[in-house]
Amino acid sequence: MARVAVTPEASGLCGCWQVIAVERESLDLTAPDDPASVDIGYYATSLTVDQGDEAQLLELIRGHWSAIENGTHYRRDVTLGEDANRTAHRHGAAVLASLRNLAIGGEELVQGQGEDAEVAGKPFNLLKMPTKSLFW
Repeated sequence: MARVAVTPEASGLCGCWQVIAVERESLDLTAPDDPASVDIGYYATSLTVDQGDEAQLLELIRGHWSAIENGTHYRRDVTLGEDANRTAHRHGAAVLASLRNLAIGGEELVQGQGEDAEVAGKPFNLLKMPTKSLFW
């Protein structure tokens, strides 16, 4: 891991105070004789150099990807069965992905409403949501 302190003006990213490069090595377990591939992931953060050491930054990066894997991907794969879908046409796949995004976004809107009597304990129904939530 390498990190560089920057200013938002120098980086061109509003609020960016560090740029981080993380080197990753990957082994193909199906071809153990092949050399490891090396990738570099770049990250930008609003944390200053004094606000966290390298171990803390790596933990934040791992946590970010863990939330994505356990949140969005789980809902897509398990709840919505995205991996089992075998839509052959590219446009059809794009439409289905958009519908899944709509369903996930709608679910998050409903969850953000707390215990609203209109939607609590009922199956998700985007059409019954208050209009101000949809177009806030």
